Amino acid sequence: MQPTATLSYPPTRRSAQVDDYHGTLVTDPYRWLEDTDSPATQAWIEDQNALTQGFLAEIPARSAIHRRLTELWDYPKFGVIYQRGNRYFQTRNSGLQNQDVLVVMETPDGDARTLLDPNTLSDDGTVALSSWAVSPDGQLLAYATSASGSDWLTWQVRAVESGEDLDDTLEWSKFSGAEWLPDSSGFFYGRYAPPAEGDAYQGVNYHQTVYLHRIGHPQSDDLRVYARPDEKEWGFHPTVSDDGAHLILHVWQGTDSRNRIFYGPLAEAVEGDLVVTELLPELEAKYHFVGNDGPIFYFQTDWETPQGRLIAIDIRQPQREAWQTIIPSGDDTLAEVQLVGETFVALYMHDAHHRIARYSRGGELLGEIGLPTLGSALLGSPPRRFASTENTPELFYSFSSFAWPTSIYRYDFASDASQLLAEPHIDFDFGNYTTSQAFATSADGTQVPYFTVQRADLAGSGPRPTLLYAYGGFDISLTPGFAISRLVWLEMGGALVVANLRGGGEYGSEWHKAGMLANKQRVFDDFIGVAEALIAQGVTSPAKLAIQGGSNGGLLVGAAMTQRPELFGAAVPAVGVMDMLRFHKFTIGWAWVPEYGSSDEPEQFTTLHAYSPLHNLRAGVCYPPTLITTGDHDDRVVPGHSFKFAATLQAAQGCDNPTLIRIQQKAGHGAGKPTAILIDEISDVWAFLVRMLGMEG
Repeated sequence: MQPTATLSYPPTRRSAQVDDYHGTLVTDPYRWLEDTDSPATQAWIEDQNALTQGFLAEIPARSAIHRRLTELWDYPKFGVIYQRGNRYFQTRNSGLQNQDVLVVMETPDGDARTLLDPNTLSDDGTVALSSWAVSPDGQLLAYATSASGSDWLTWQVRAVESGEDLDDTLEWSKFSGAEWLPDSSGFFYGRYAPPAEGDAYQGVNYHQTVYLHRIGHPQSDDLRVYARPDEKEWGFHPTVSDDGAHLILHVWQGTDSRNRIFYGPLAEAVEGDLVVTELLPELEAKYHFVGNDGPIFYFQTDWETPQGRLIAIDIRQPQREAWQTIIPSGDDTLAEVQLVGETFVALYMHDAHHRIARYSRGGELLGEIGLPTLGSALLGSPPRRFASTENTPELFYSFSSFAWPTSIYRYDFASDASQLLAEPHIDFDFGNYTTSQAFATSADGTQVPYFTVQRADLAGSGPRPTLLYAYGGFDISLTPGFAISRLVWLEMGGALVVANLRGGGEYGSEWHKAGMLANKQRVFDDFIGVAEALIAQGVTSPAKLAIQGGSNGGLLVGAAMTQRPELFGAAVPAVGVMDMLRFHKFTIGWAWVPEYGSSDEPEQFTTLHAYSPLHNLRAGVCYPPTLITTGDHDDRVVPGHSFKFAATLQAAQGCDNPTLIRIQQKAGHGAGKPTAILIDEISDVWAFLVRMLGMEG
């Protein structure tokens, strides 16, 4: 680390708060920082931001990084294409627009007309398009916006032809999409009861309910379709079957990757008289409805097959012994299945990168859709069969990799060929960068894969600045994807390492289970194992190794830096879950209990207390230079997590390494963050690492 002057941290008041957890007394002196809107907390935020901005302003490279990041960011961006009716829909960004714009086309490669520009909805770009769904006939757009990064959604309806909004406005929706009726007369969505005054950003969210909204009617007329007052943690994702006959409910419970499946006649649902059949009533596996042929329902599942498979269930004979396997489990993890025309399209993960295979209705392998290189694909959802058009079945997908900007393709089933529809052009020499994959050995001997991206001319040049990024939780997989922000880091000579830790879904459900609940320490061991491998191989050194992660990845960084502070030259935890004893008491935090456990349970308390970043900081220890980032409107991981961790770390720090927190105003957990704010935040992170890892000059 480059030498820095000793910082004078703003004083943070300590209280005498002590909690008794099953006989163990735990102090929480900064509990008052959980109240984000109190005058005392607001004053603390101002003081901390002033300290952080003053520190960053003294880094000469900061302005040059900001300029270069802005230059690189200014290129056309394209989302995957969706066909509805005889129209095609896509998100685009001309370069530096704060929010992506939704456009509509008559052909997938034709002229585009702006349908919805979220940049016109606020002066500062903090209102984002969070979700959207086009009616089966392509005539109406249901779209949800969120403000300042909140998870709360406001739904509206726009006529595609005229581009004008209808009078429909729906409030207090969260964790929901819009599922249209076959005749485009309305859609299903999920909402919660309005929160008590002052609780919108911190109050717990229970009892999601499915409603049907009819176009042209006020929300007060919406029909309550399904609710479970006896199961406050249950949430519902409604899907209309391919033949338009059934309403299928994916019943989720928190962030548990497993779910239940209920269904009922669509005719009853639209009358508010839905009686469901609990087809898969137990929380025992992951089931995703893919499509149906009358009474034959197709599900992607990991039941008894950790890598996943496609099965068929005849709802007239739903017993397990009557289930049929259409696509069997294999060595690779089945990530997604879509039914396009008469073909099942299967997206697989092979050692954490994607491949796409095609199967017949009977499960015969028809071939693969070739991808350009090792990377990630995103499939665009096909139109429902009840909304079929005269168009030949086609698949739209995007592809990207660390050094391959997101490009859009159309696959034609008749010719078995992909057509490149959109390819961005960036002023950057991608040919001078290499991507490789290797495996590190974790504490228990498990082989943990990781990708390394670096400038080819620097490979093997000795220890160099390296950024290690990971997530490790909630069955979420990290595959090679493109991020324009990382190009500046690579260009400056930094190496990027992305690790695939247990807790993710890269190798199926067993890989996930191996890193959850009582096994969570394995995730941190995997991360530390990759760090130690990079150091042992001479790729980097502790003084030149930075670690980064967000949300659950912020927890990862917090745990790693408290367990092995000497191993890292800098730490950048973003919107992290830092207080593992109280996370379940705010907003949707209770939903993470299936992943983490709860301090309300004695044995789980012991596990959580052992690694909780907030509770494992020790006075006098020299912790690595740390830049904590969060948003003041984060209603998923409430900012009190980061506030309390920063205050505790500043008080505990045993050396001159800086401990800073950057609190973004009018921002939430990350989704929908305006481009201008993203560039400012990323520039500050890179500038901090440039100074801390000795990269200046």
